[in-house]
Amino acid sequence: MWEHRALYVAISPFYILFAVFGLFPIAFSFYLAFHKWDGIGVMTYNGLNNFKYMLTDAEFWQAVGNTLMIWIYSTIPMLFFALIIAFLLHAPFIKFRTLFRVGYFLPNVTSIVAVAIIFGALFANNYGFLNYLLQSVGLPVVEWLNAPWGIKIAISSMVVWRWTGYNAIIYLAGLQSIPQTLYEAARIDGASAVQSFFRITIPMLRPVILFTVITSTIGGMQLFTEPQVLVGNDGGAGAAGMTIVLYLYRESFINNYFGYGAAVGWGMFLIIALFSIVNWKLVQGKSS
Repeated sequence: MWEHRALYVAISPFYILFAVFGLFPIAFSFYLAFHKWDGIGVMTYNGLNNFKYMLTDAEFWQAVGNTLMIWIYSTIPMLFFALIIAFLLHAPFIKFRTLFRVGYFLPNVTSIVAVAIIFGALFANNYGFLNYLLQSVGLPVVEWLNAPWGIKIAISSMVVWRWTGYNAIIYLAGLQSIPQTLYEAARIDGASAVQSFFRITIPMLRPVILFTVITSTIGGMQLFTEPQVLVGNDGGAGAAGMTIVLYLYRESFINNYFGYGAAVGWGMFLIIALFSIVNWKLVQGKSS
C-alpha cells in the first residue's frame, strides 16, 4: 500500500475537495434538519418538528405546486421543439448545420441572470416588448408579472429558451445512431417522412427521450435563479413564482430558519428521487 503513496497523493486533491465541499455540506444539512438554528446562536435539538411543520406548511406545498406547473409548462414544449430541431438538423438538405448547432447551444452557456433580466424586459407590464407587439395589433396590454399564470409562463419561457438547444443536441446524437437502412427500407415500402418520424425515429429515440425527461425533471425541481431575478424572493403576485429552491432560500437566508431550510432541502431531495424512480421504472418497462 505505502509503495503507491505517490499515486494516492496525486489523486488526493479531488477527494479532499469533495469531502469539504460535497460530503460535509450534505452530512451537515442532514444534521441541521433536526435542529433549530438562526445561523449565529446555539443550535437547539428539534427532533422531527421541522419535518412535521413542512408537511403541514401551506407555503411549502404551494411551492411544490408552482414548481410542478412550471415544469409541465416548460418541459413539454421544450422537448417537443428540441426533437423537431434535431430532426431538421439531421436532415441532409439543411446547409450550415454546424453553425446552427452552435447557435442552438449558445443559450445554454449564457448567464442565467442576464437571461432573466432580458426576459423581464420582454414580459414587463408597462413597457415590455410583448405588450408592444400586442398593442401594435390592437390587443389590450397584459400585465404578465402581476398575474400568477403570467409569471409561470414567463419563467417557463426562460427554461424553454435556455434548454431547448441543449436537448436538441442530445436528440441529434441519438438520431445519428439510428441506422439509415431503416429509413431506406421505409422509403422503399412507400412510407412518408411523417410516418418514418413517428414509426422509426420516435421508437428508436425512446431511451434518449426518457433520459431528457429525467434530466429535465431534476433541473425543473431545482429552479431558482430565473424566478428569483424575475419576481424577487417573495415569488411575485400570489407567490406564483415561489419554487421549492426559492422557498428554501427565503426560509434559510432571509428568515434565518436554517434548520427548517435544511428540512425543506431534504424534502426536495425525496421529491426528486421519487420522480427519478418513476422515470426509471418507465425506462425499464419500455425496454423489457
